[in-house]
Amino acid sequence: MKKFSFLCLILTIITFSAKAELTIDVNGAMRDPMPLAIAEMVSSTPSAENYGEKIREVVIADLERSGLFRIISEKSYIQKFKSIDEMPTFADWQAINALGLVQSAITETSPTTLKIEFRLWDVFSEEQLKGQSFSTEKDNWRRVAHVIADAIYEQLTGEKGYFDTRVVYISESGPATRRVKRLAIMDQDGENHKFLTSGASMALTPRFSPNLQKVTYLSYAGETPKVYILDIETGKQKLVGHFKGMTFAPVFSPDSTKLLLSYAQNGVTNIYEMDMNAGTTRQLTNSSAIDTSPSYSPDGKKIVFNSDRGGNQQLYVMNADGSDVKRISFGQGRYATPVWSPRGDYIAFTKLANGQFYIGVMYPDGSGERLITSGYLVEAPVWAPNGRVLMYFRQEAPSGRTTAPVKLYTIDLTGYNERMIITPADASDPAWSPLLP
Repeated sequence: MKKFSFLCLILTIITFSAKAELTIDVNGAMRDPMPLAIAEMVSSTPSAENYGEKIREVVIADLERSGLFRIISEKSYIQKFKSIDEMPTFADWQAINALGLVQSAITETSPTTLKIEFRLWDVFSEEQLKGQSFSTEKDNWRRVAHVIADAIYEQLTGEKGYFDTRVVYISESGPATRRVKRLAIMDQDGENHKFLTSGASMALTPRFSPNLQKVTYLSYAGETPKVYILDIETGKQKLVGHFKGMTFAPVFSPDSTKLLLSYAQNGVTNIYEMDMNAGTTRQLTNSSAIDTSPSYSPDGKKIVFNSDRGGNQQLYVMNADGSDVKRISFGQGRYATPVWSPRGDYIAFTKLANGQFYIGVMYPDGSGERLITSGYLVEAPVWAPNGRVLMYFRQEAPSGRTTAPVKLYTIDLTGYNERMIITPADASDPAWSPLLP
């Protein structure tokens, strides 16, 4: 398998001011996006200017995709910067109603390396909020752009960004009766796409480690499903084992030392925990029902799962040792694929009610259920590492005999900002990485 590696990115903080008040409350009600001006990068050479334009475009795309920011067109900009050290004429930026201003510069420091600087200003308080300098290989320009967008997002929202991340998913092609399912990886915006498996064996349900660049997935090569762990950085994979009756790949514990598994035996499905260091497995549930789709809380003390032990598929929470099982969903319909937010404040789920699929969230005690999107088929929500955005797959109703395409979407917790992620083929079962190291 091809080796995948992350290029080194050197970060140096120039300045930081904690005085300013310019912020977005991401926990509040839906509101108009914050107007930002992102000035063209000051460049030293035509080649540097080309990289600067590409970096600026990616930063703009990241921030606009979040739904929290509106980037003011550069056609209305009055001031044109000639140096990163040139102070903004704040009246010029106030005149176009910009609340924030991003000023930047790019320099070629060698035939293969770049230096990128940026400064974030509060236009009305006339204070600098953030300043950073990056030295990196030219091939790494796109990642620099994501890191800059993350820094701006974090400074203005108080929340960690999620742009410098990747998504593993199942790429689907071919007719419905002979579907080819391959493991694929891309940046969170759909760029830098690569296939990780050949498609000779069916790949299913990838799951990212919460703190490592590793993925578990299920592979069908013959009748018995196999579970693999793939190291994204090295490209190496390890066989965890053969699990007859397993339909979902295991889920990592928050410290990445354990796996949660659910597999069927004699018509009953129970949940097990595997200690990867000790190589031991213990059974956590012991019911005559189907207990599946487990997910750890961020502190590793609780597990949410879905079960039909009450006669209908609902969500339950238990302690990590399997004790104190409590039902938390009581709405109409069936609940499935629960996933605990990295922040611990929500559980996302799939719901089927009245012939319609929904993606929803609720608090860990089951209160505050809120459905944020719906469709003919919407399923398998996963969280961005900041716990404020979900990704899932969507399929529209088929038209005649034609199978409708399956696509990946993101949506924020307000439910108002839904975006499709472009992939080369049909796509399902996404898994979102932690922030890159």
